[in-house]
Amino acid sequence: MLKTLEMISSETKFRNPYWDYNFDLYKFPSGETGEYHYVHSRGSTFIIPRLQNKKYVLTKQFRYLNQKTSIEFPGGGIKPGLSFESNAFEELSEETGFTTDRLIPVGWFNPFNGATNEICSVFFAQNLIKSVAKPEQSEEFELLFLSEIDILNFIKQGVIWDGMTLAAWSLFYFSGLKEI
Repeated sequence: MLKTLEMISSETKFRNPYWDYNFDLYKFPSGETGEYHYVHSRGSTFIIPRLQNKKYVLTKQFRYLNQKTSIEFPGGGIKPGLSFESNAFEELSEETGFTTDRLIPVGWFNPFNGATNEICSVFFAQNLIKSVAKPEQSEEFELLFLSEIDILNFIKQGVIWDGMTLAAWSLFYFSGLKEI
């Protein structure tokens, strides 16, 4: 049986609109105590949008922490008061300027389970309708329309390197939904 850790206390050290930085004290089975520092998140959503011509809509954006551009599927953190699905509708529209009348759940994952409790829900969107993108002030997007082969080649070449995009694509690719 694996060891479990018992929480003694939890304290939020810093809060911003996207996540909390938490500090927990916990107890080992031996009785000793330890510290855990992590990002507490409301969760996130990623969307795999596909046009009728079988091209997928991805965004290219500058990522501050890596100081380079990244090709990604649209997505983002859950805004207060929104469900995973309603957040996915908002992120799709905000980042791509496309809307849809239906999202199909693909699956979920934790992007970095040693550092955050975040759960990312992935959705597939088809029957896309063009509208107007409304990015946040800190965001600027260039839209890319890529085939499945383009995406696979960009992954092999390291052009697509974003972990959330790689995980979302893996869930989608092996789900059988790409065949519909």
